[in-house]
Amino acid sequence: MPESRGTPKHVAIIMDGNGRWAEQKGKIRVFGHKAGVKTVRQCVNYAAKQGVEALTLFAFSSENWKRPKEEVSTLMELFMMVLNSEVKKLHKNNIKLCILGDVRGFSTTLQDKIAKSEALTAKNTGLVLNIAANYGGRWHIAEAAKELAKKVQQGEMAASDIDESVLDQQIASWPLTDVDLMIRTGGEQRISNFLLWQLAYAELFFTDTLWPDFNEQCFADAIASFSHRERRYGHTSAQVQASKQG
Repeated sequence: MPESRGTPKHVAIIMDGNGRWAEQKGKIRVFGHKAGVKTVRQCVNYAAKQGVEALTLFAFSSENWKRPKEEVSTLMELFMMVLNSEVKKLHKNNIKLCILGDVRGFSTTLQDKIAKSEALTAKNTGLVLNIAANYGGRWHIAEAAKELAKKVQQGEMAASDIDESVLDQQIASWPLTDVDLMIRTGGEQRISNFLLWQLAYAELFFTDTLWPDFNEQCFADAIASFSHRERRYGHTSAQVQASKQG
């Protein structure tokens, strides 16, 4: 039956508008990405305080490699810098860090830092912070399909055994549950190949606020909007109301 409203368990955010924020201030785009790190820190702290169980941030998509080489290079350096400066703080606050995406696309140095960061926080029991980097929703589903194909090929299961729940379990091999609330900053209203499977029943919240300007009040407004929505999951509104009363 439909879930009760309140604080979403899993919030996903497309952090859009860093470059435009910088350009509006007469700065190079990288300036906006650096400013966005402060917003990430604020949102992680706020999510933890509000009892959100998982927060997934879209940091770098598989399509972002098409951006100017200088910007991509700086983003990689920024990623490394953030891991160096923030992971110990995450660990101290019992936050578990997971990197979602094809990390093989990164330098060996960055891959090593990612592995060590995840290992340090692996046993933490607080907020799960998922950073989607070199990630695409279609890639994620394709990777799960390949793993299931291997199991069929090796005789571990039959092709006829594969259904929605089996695929769901394979996709969720990362600590990633279905998304309750997806927020996109920057004024665009699309999901841009982000968590395609997990967003199936998510509530969507779009805001014109550029990511560096997204603060705790903006986050609170998004959660307030979520709390007032009726999540029916295919049921009628009458059924939803009846389930609450009974």
